[in-house]
Amino acid sequence: MPYLSRAGFASPWAETGGFDFRCPGVTSISVDTHKYGFAPKGNSVILYRSKTMRQYQYFVQPDWSGGVYGSPSMAGSRPGALIAGCWASLMAMGESGYVDSCHSIVGTRVTIENALKEHPVLSTSLRVLGEPMVSVVAFESVDPVIDVYDVADGMSAKGWHLNALQDPPGIHIAVTTPMVKAVDVLIEDLVSVVEAEKDKAVQRVKEGGVAEKQRGQASALYGVAGKIPDKSVVGRLVVGFLDTLYKA
Repeated sequence: MPYLSRAGFASPWAETGGFDFRCPGVTSISVDTHKYGFAPKGNSVILYRSKTMRQYQYFVQPDWSGGVYGSPSMAGSRPGALIAGCWASLMAMGESGYVDSCHSIVGTRVTIENALKEHPVLSTSLRVLGEPMVSVVAFESVDPVIDVYDVADGMSAKGWHLNALQDPPGIHIAVTTPMVKAVDVLIEDLVSVVEAEKDKAVQRVKEGGVAEKQRGQASALYGVAGKIPDKSVVGRLVVGFLDTLYKA
């Protein structure tokens, strides 16, 4: 976001003076440097408007039997290797590197957004959600015969692991550097998947609707979860799934 204007894109915060501490209402900023900062995973930074606000995150135990204990947060230890890796990444990229990456990443998002709005197959079946401003574009299905979660499963089968959304059902694409060179293939695969879903719908009609529609993972999970009014049930399902990951 800080490099939108310098990369040649309109900044939605230009009239308000920015999204950062230039806005009086902004008191803290969270920066995930392991994402578009290209630092090793596990890095994150939080900035405060004043040192008074920063003090609220400290954990201090003055009467611990082991002595006076003070830590910047509830978590005590900090891995020095990650901190060094973050610093090295920031120095290696430099401001010019981040401007270039902003230009290519946001430009790729614009390419995907335009394809969704202008391609004869995509524009009649899918619709962009909201008004994308930076690196993410989301879309939903506007074709009654196409389940957007089936589109997500179709893209997964082609090696694209996109993120499913709910309320409303949709898919969002977070553009990253590897996607810049592969955007044309992404769009071609998306067109192919949408066309395939249309063909399946036509085939089901020809068969009198007796053929059972196969459900993929995204469609089964989000399609069912979205129809359950009691979200606590969905929460318990997620807990059960996590238990299977940690079962010895």
